[in-house]
Amino acid sequence: MKFKIIVLSIGLLSFSYGYAQDAADTIQPNWKLKATAGINGTQSSFVNWSAGGRNNISVLGYIDASADYMKNKIKWDNDLGLALGGLQYIGKGSTEGLQKTDDRIDFSSNFGYQLKDAWYMSFIAGFRSQFLDGFVFPNDSVRVSTFMAPGYANFALGIDYTPNENLTVFLSPIASKLTFVRDETLANAGAFGVTPAEFDATTGEVITAGKMFRGEFGAYFKLSYNATLAKNIELKSKLELFSNYLDRPENIDVNAEAIFNFKVNDWMSASLNWNLLYDHDINILDADGGYGPRTQFKSVIGLGVLYTMRNFTPEKD
Repeated sequence: MKFKIIVLSIGLLSFSYGYAQDAADTIQPNWKLKATAGINGTQSSFVNWSAGGRNNISVLGYIDASADYMKNKIKWDNDLGLALGGLQYIGKGSTEGLQKTDDRIDFSSNFGYQLKDAWYMSFIAGFRSQFLDGFVFPNDSVRVSTFMAPGYANFALGIDYTPNENLTVFLSPIASKLTFVRDETLANAGAFGVTPAEFDATTGEVITAGKMFRGEFGAYFKLSYNATLAKNIELKSKLELFSNYLDRPENIDVNAEAIFNFKVNDWMSASLNWNLLYDHDINILDADGGYGPRTQFKSVIGLGVLYTMRNFTPEKD
């Protein structure tokens, strides 16, 4: 039920954006608004299939929206990315619940004041989290993540180089990264780098609860490149790096993402999403039984319906 409500909410957001599009173009000509909404789905069915397989159905919905303002010396760029997808095994003997295939909330804002030509003094803010509980299947009884566990917020003041509408390079020596783990069980376990709880060695009872918040101070770098590569191919990408001055500054956190949208016609499309993460404070149990910091990688390929709304004419079609 919760999954359906979230999907409906994404649909309403898309509709509202389209309704406001014409008004924004007339009333606020300095705003460039764009939203891309898509739904991808697959269904697999097997009957007497010697190679094996399980009947399943999967759906992935996503929205990538931007609202960019430019007037005189002021530049303000806002980006929102939402994604939610799941896979359900069907048929006789299928007892597993819905398994997530993607779950993302990602918002960023960049407010800048022009110093000279392509150089801006900018303040950046960002937020990342997820909608639903996460599990490591086939174990669906132990939750490993949920909304705001983790949740990340970052703030940075620095210099932004924007030579054109496609490329932005930002560097800040004054930045903060905030990690939230708003779940008692996960906080007590020290998940996502927060301080774990202290337990009684005999009874196992909690003496001091784990921290639900961790703050870091350091340097931040962000590169964004968004472009129309060809008539029917769009790219949206970013690279974020953070070094904590206060604790092992040589261990750099990495968040890299590349999203390709391939337009087949006015409605049909294909998409490719790559996401790479590394955070030395996050310990992961890998397939070989090792436990510690690991490079995380996610790849999502989809074919489905894609619709783009904008209040401006793109420079290249």
